[in-house]
Amino acid sequence: MRARSRMRLGALVTAAAALAAVLLPTAGAAARESAPRTAVLDGKRLQQTRLRLAHGDPALRAAVRDLSARADGWLDQGPWTVVDKPKPAPGGDVHDYLSQAPYWWPSTAPTADNPWGCPYVQKDGQRNPEVDTGTDRQDVEKVFDSTYDLALAWYYTGKKEYAVKAGQVLRTWFLDADTKMNPNLDHAQFIPCKYDGRAIGIIDFSQSYTSVVDAVALLADGAPGWSRSDRAGMGEWNEDFLDWLVNSDFGKQEGAADNNHGTFYDMQVAALAYATGDTGLARRTVLDARAKRIDSQIAADGTQPQELARTRSWHYSTFDLVAYTRLAAIGRHVGVDLWAYRGPDGQSLFKAVDILLPAATGAAAWPYPELEFKRFAASDVVHAAADAGDAAARAAVPHLETPPGGDLWALRPAAEQLDSIAG
Repeated sequence: MRARSRMRLGALVTAAAALAAVLLPTAGAAARESAPRTAVLDGKRLQQTRLRLAHGDPALRAAVRDLSARADGWLDQGPWTVVDKPKPAPGGDVHDYLSQAPYWWPSTAPTADNPWGCPYVQKDGQRNPEVDTGTDRQDVEKVFDSTYDLALAWYYTGKKEYAVKAGQVLRTWFLDADTKMNPNLDHAQFIPCKYDGRAIGIIDFSQSYTSVVDAVALLADGAPGWSRSDRAGMGEWNEDFLDWLVNSDFGKQEGAADNNHGTFYDMQVAALAYATGDTGLARRTVLDARAKRIDSQIAADGTQPQELARTRSWHYSTFDLVAYTRLAAIGRHVGVDLWAYRGPDGQSLFKAVDILLPAATGAAAWPYPELEFKRFAASDVVHAAADAGDAAARAAVPHLETPPGGDLWALRPAAEQLDSIAG
C-alpha cells in the first residue's frame, strides 16, 4: 500500500515538473530573473504568477489556456501597417495615422458633387460603419490587442512563436522605414468636409496604447526575435510620441478635457513618462489627477456626471474607470496611492466603483440611459477595486459576469474596456 502511494506521489511530482518545463526553463531560473518594468501591470506580481505556474498551480491553468487561445488566433494575422489605407491622411503623408469620428453621419445621400454626403451630423453612441473602412482605426486596435496577448502568452508559456509574432507586428507598425507610423495623431477622428483631425482623436491611442507599452516591457525580458535595436527604436518612438502629446495643440486640448478623454490622456502621459524614464512627469501627472480629475469628475455619491449624460452611460462610466484604475496602477510605481485619495466632498475611486456593483453583479438594473447594456463591462474595474482593498468589490467578484474569451485577471491584473466600441 505504501509502495503504491509512493508511486502515485512520484507520478504527481513528475507531472508537475513536466508542466514547469513547458511553462518555463526552470522555476529556479524564473526566481533569479528580474521582474519586467511594466508601466500599468505590476511586474513583480506577474513574476510571482509565472512562478506559481512553474510549480503547477491548477487555479491558473484555465486562464493560461484562454490566453494561449487568444494568442494562437493572432499567429496567422497581420502584420498591419499605417501605409496601406486607400487614401492618405490630409497632407498626403501615408505614414500619418488617419481615423474618422465614429458618431458622425452623412446628412444626405452622396452624389457626384457631394461624394461624402456632407454636412455630417452627430448621433451620440451610434457608430457609423463608414469609420471602419478606409482608415487605420481597426488595424491599430489589432496591433494593440495582438501585441498584448502575444507578449503575455510568451511571458507565461515561453513559446517562441508568440514573441516572434509580437516583434513582427511592432516592427511593421512602429519601426520599419517603409511601413512605420509617424508619432503623432494630427489626423485622428477627422470629420469629412469639416475637420482634418481633432484633439478628441487622441482617445484612439490613449484608451489602449498602454497595452503596447507593457507588451514592449515584457518582450524586453529576453524575448526571442526582439533585439536591442528594436527596444531602442520603440523607446525613441515613445519619447517622440510623448513629446507630441505634451507639446502639441491637440495634446494640450485633450489634456484640458473634463471627461473620460482627460482621464485617459493623463493615464497615457503617465505611462509613457514612466516607460521612457521620466518618473518625475509620471508622478506629477498622477498627483495632479486627484484634484484635476477625481474632484471634478466624480460626484460625492460616486457617479460620474459627465459619463451619465451619454446615451451609453454604463459603457462610459466603466470606460472612465478603466483609465482611473490604470492611472492608479502607474501611481503605485511612483509612490502615489490614488485609491486612498478622498476629495473635498468624499469623492474616491472606491465610491465610483461601488456604485456599479448592483448592476455589475446582476442584483439590480442600471438606472441610467444605456443603448446596449453589457454586465461584464465592469468586471475588470471591480477586480481592480477588490485588489486595492475594497471589501464591497471583493464580495462582488464571485458574482461578476465572465467576459467573452474568459477571465484573464489572474494573468494580466490591469483593467481593459471589455465591451469596447472602439471610439
